[in-house]
Amino acid sequence: MLKVIGDGVMPGTLTLLPVTVCAAAGDGDKEAASSVLNRDELSLYSAPPQRPAYEEPEAGQLERSVASLRKQLEPQSAWCQATYDRIKPAVHGVLQCGHDTYAYLKNPPKDFYPRAVVIGITGVLGLLLARRSRIKRLLYPAGLVTVSASLYYPERAAAIAKSAGDSVYDRAVQGYAAVEKMLNPQNKAEKAADSETKPR
Repeated sequence: MLKVIGDGVMPGTLTLLPVTVCAAAGDGDKEAASSVLNRDELSLYSAPPQRPAYEEPEAGQLERSVASLRKQLEPQSAWCQATYDRIKPAVHGVLQCGHDTYAYLKNPPKDFYPRAVVIGITGVLGLLLARRSRIKRLLYPAGLVTVSASLYYPERAAAIAKSAGDSVYDRAVQGYAAVEKMLNPQNKAEKAADSETKPR
């Protein structure tokens, strides 16, 4: 006979008392018959073996068609992602410029709006003066706006003119060097050919 000690805590149950459980003992289990077992050690209270409760069903026709469509669209989605990664800094730059402009216009310096109106009116005047030619329509408004803006903001105009002049000078030097490179190899090759043909 096995003696089992219950460990329940609910009042009114008999699990607090020692309970005698009769179990059939095997041939060599005479010692086991006199041992004390807890309730959890009995096979009745042991946890059942774990089995996977969910098995993945086979893919249906719709899932297979969606998977094949995804495979076909992978190059296009990769191209879209690469394009987005390329233009993302430019978009962030434009958004930052818009935010800075809004902050500047929210708290403008003194006499900003009258100056902006005068500069805008000179641009419209340039459009009115250039009625016949497309080139004049580009040059007159841009020139008049530049002149009126430089009158109101001379320091910035000087800085912009200096940087523009430096960049134009650098481009001119690079163009001159490129033209010289294109012309000089032919002259060097001709001189080398002439020196080889002349007897010493």
